[in-house]
Amino acid sequence: MVKPAEPSSRADTALADARAGFLLILPAALACVPFALILGAMAAQKGLSPLEMALMSTLVFAGGSQFVAVDLWTHPAPWLALGFAAFLVNLRFVLMTASLAGKLGHFRGWERAVIVFFMADENWAVAERRAAERLLTWPFLLGMIPFFYVNWLAWTVLGTAIGSAFQNPAAYGFDFAFTAMFLALAVGFWNGARTGIVMAVSAVVAALVSIAIEGPWYVIAGAFAGMAAAVLMPQTETTPA
Repeated sequence: MVKPAEPSSRADTALADARAGFLLILPAALACVPFALILGAMAAQKGLSPLEMALMSTLVFAGGSQFVAVDLWTHPAPWLALGFAAFLVNLRFVLMTASLAGKLGHFRGWERAVIVFFMADENWAVAERRAAERLLTWPFLLGMIPFFYVNWLAWTVLGTAIGSAFQNPAAYGFDFAFTAMFLALAVGFWNGARTGIVMAVSAVVAALVSIAIEGPWYVIAGAFAGMAAAVLMPQTETTPA
């Protein structure tokens, strides 16, 4: 009996993993298009050029903190305020990378560093769902991360170049696109009543903090409230005899 060549088998598996990564991130990448265009339009209105937007998206690659930075942008730029606001918004990545740490143990140190640098809410969510089913692989991540990264970069730059066309994004419903995308991602993690309670606690606390305190503190408050709810709830549910 002739067995298929092992290198060919590995190549087929790698190609299948890369294709799976691309297909799983594609809906989130498409949903980010209006969000990226709006960011670019806001940057153009603050006087940023397409080149400056390209540098921001390339080096920062964090939509939430980019929105905060553009919103606070003046000439000259308040670097301390910008840095602190971005720090607060991006603290959520500490929680996300901590949740992924156990699934990246088979990668080398420099590989984990690359994965963490390109971490975004969307590819984190896709990676978490994939890790729940099977081992994360380089081909899967390479099929997902570069495309999502280039997609975000390209559309933010285009939004800056044609910013005048998006002065009223609410008229097209674009302002709700990001919210809708995250609702879809959250539903993908649904695991019964516990999930609903954690989401509800996180949402209520974030809403209350956003009303009471100015700035992006509600992001961290909602995250920690959700974690506290998950820890404090019983881990198992009793079933009737």
